[in-house]
Amino acid sequence: MPRRNRINGRKAKYTHLSCPKEKMKKNFFITIYAVTAALLSTPSAVSAQNTWISNDSAADNMVWTEKLSRQIEFLSDSLCGGRGTGTAGGNEAAFWLIRNFRSAGLLEFGGSYAKHIYPGGGIVGHNILGMIPGSRKTPSDSYIIIGAYYDHLGMINGNMYPGADSNASGTVSLTTLADMFASMKTLGKVYGKNIIFAAFDGHCMNLSGSYSLWRMIEAGDLKDPVTGEPVTRDKVSLMVNIDQIGSSLSPLASGRKDFIIMLGNDRLKKEDRDKIDKCNTFYGTGLEISHTYYGSKDFTKVFYSLSDQRAFIENGIPAVLFTSGITMNNNKTYDTPETLDMEVLRKRIILIFHWLEKMLQE
Repeated sequence: MPRRNRINGRKAKYTHLSCPKEKMKKNFFITIYAVTAALLSTPSAVSAQNTWISNDSAADNMVWTEKLSRQIEFLSDSLCGGRGTGTAGGNEAAFWLIRNFRSAGLLEFGGSYAKHIYPGGGIVGHNILGMIPGSRKTPSDSYIIIGAYYDHLGMINGNMYPGADSNASGTVSLTTLADMFASMKTLGKVYGKNIIFAAFDGHCMNLSGSYSLWRMIEAGDLKDPVTGEPVTRDKVSLMVNIDQIGSSLSPLASGRKDFIIMLGNDRLKKEDRDKIDKCNTFYGTGLEISHTYYGSKDFTKVFYSLSDQRAFIENGIPAVLFTSGITMNNNKTYDTPETLDMEVLRKRIILIFHWLEKMLQE
């Protein structure tokens, strides 16, 4: 017969824990809990957990539409004058990038974020480079380079070409990713690879900025800020380029506006090719993803080699391009911030961040 318990001197309701069946149930659940806890305490289980269930979603708080809009407006403003390479406006954009890299705590290469480039005609431009180490305690000798060009056409015949989508959108995506990874490092996150952030100048002058960076790597002039060792080609595992990613004006065949194009996914290791789709589902970004340029094999081949990933592709480095495609506003005076879709841009940046996190954990 069930017994009564007394709580604070009062008779309590009947408790069923004295029942043999209920005791068995309780013991069963305690055992399951203990076994589960023991399994999760093993290194392999913790590693598996950390890959997908971690505090990396905290970085999502670094991205909001008003911030993206404000930054793109600055880069598209008359103060930057279309960001022509070697112009006062281009230098203004370079200084803005340096301030952002410094604020995020990125490490300088050789005591400076700015590296001169010489695209020809006596013009001097500046790549802006910074690094987040995977770990300071156990430095890695492997690197992922994330790049986006920040220059544009500048002023032509008295008309300013603001280049909001091309490529203020990619530039702001780059600095936002730097902020997101910096926040994760503040939380104590450790990665298996170092991250080099590269804001390229001279894109509109024969991709001179990205080729200049590659020449630095070949010459051994790009030296790790932590170890002092050269970043050589064999140490670069991946190059990720972001080129025009803020628009929804050229949707895919479905007509959905919330999409992203990722070219080069087939160049990755087989075990890495489904990571973008897994991140898209797991982190709730829910974007439509295309791995071709609007379904055309020929256009995919052409556009995959058009931008700043080209120098890396030519030298056997796996490279990925993220874009939202060419629109009718490209290289026009009306490529302005109000034509962009900031909410979709926010989702694209979050997806790229989480995908990069998984690529860095190898």
